[in-house]
Amino acid sequence: MTHSPIDAQSTGWSSTSAGMTDAIGGTPLIRLKRASDITGCEIFGKAEFMNPGGSVKDRAALAIITAAERSGALKPGGTIVEGTAGNTGIGLTLVANARGYRSVIVVPETQSREKLDFLRMIGADLRLIPAKPYRDPGNYVHYSKRLAEELGAVWANQFDNIANREGHRATTAPEIWHQMDGRIDAFTCACGTGGTLAGVALGLDDLATKAGRPRPQIVLADPEGSGLYGWVKSDDLSISGSSVTEGIGQSRVPGNLEGIAIDDAERIPDPEALTQVFELLRDEGLSVGGSAGINVAAAIRVARRLGPGHRVATILCDGGARYQSKLFNPEFLRAKDLPVPEWL
Repeated sequence: MTHSPIDAQSTGWSSTSAGMTDAIGGTPLIRLKRASDITGCEIFGKAEFMNPGGSVKDRAALAIITAAERSGALKPGGTIVEGTAGNTGIGLTLVANARGYRSVIVVPETQSREKLDFLRMIGADLRLIPAKPYRDPGNYVHYSKRLAEELGAVWANQFDNIANREGHRATTAPEIWHQMDGRIDAFTCACGTGGTLAGVALGLDDLATKAGRPRPQIVLADPEGSGLYGWVKSDDLSISGSSVTEGIGQSRVPGNLEGIAIDDAERIPDPEALTQVFELLRDEGLSVGGSAGINVAAAIRVARRLGPGHRVATILCDGGARYQSKLFNPEFLRAKDLPVPEWL
């Protein structure tokens, strides 16, 4: 008997899994003590770093590959190509390994060494290219599309392929809803592809409507150097500043975000996000990456705005070990004028 991710509770898995892909999802929802205490609210983080590939992107990878199989685009022995900041590539490679496919992963060379080394270790055909903006034909997304066409392969197209958000609608949202007993006032999440935010927003809306309860507020968390905060607030995708976070932020609206009701947005500067990363590790034993820091910082802001007694959920996207050479490197942090935790 295998475990259904939709039935997962905060205690984790309660039965065996038929294979690696069956173990994707069903992650714990962890009460964040410090964030809860300072706001008078209950703030929870979905521990997506506990997926087999170590991040929330395992869900998108499984959903995209499953949709390609069902459509007939991906056949036994086939190849899937994707441009990614790293985590989606890891998820796609592991799911492809489990299902007998080849993976070709295109990554900007600016991404953390740990993610690149891991991709090589697990057998991805890794193609490193210079980091270029989306408007440039050499951008990793455009490059991966051309490469898929040249190879006669399936292009995962995680940014505009709505199988991404539908995977979260079918699994992540029901898990959060059931783990919180349907009592959730707000959900915060940063966006790279937009799949997690959009899928959870759609799923929570479905479940709240079915239960006759108010729809939770959906709040987009955005780093500096991204246009999505301005898009939500004033339909303006203008960009200013920059961020050391990887895999989140956009200069355009991905297909996964189109048509999604987003109530508000919070722009989180790197020092505020890294403070959350370091405090979660020091005070609660949770090792997370920069995007999780942005998510928790946004959840705290939202909780303070809503007032004591409210319940907020967010995503702990991946683990801190993937960013050891950057976020936990005192020389890198000092060079960027960012906070350095005392133990480093």
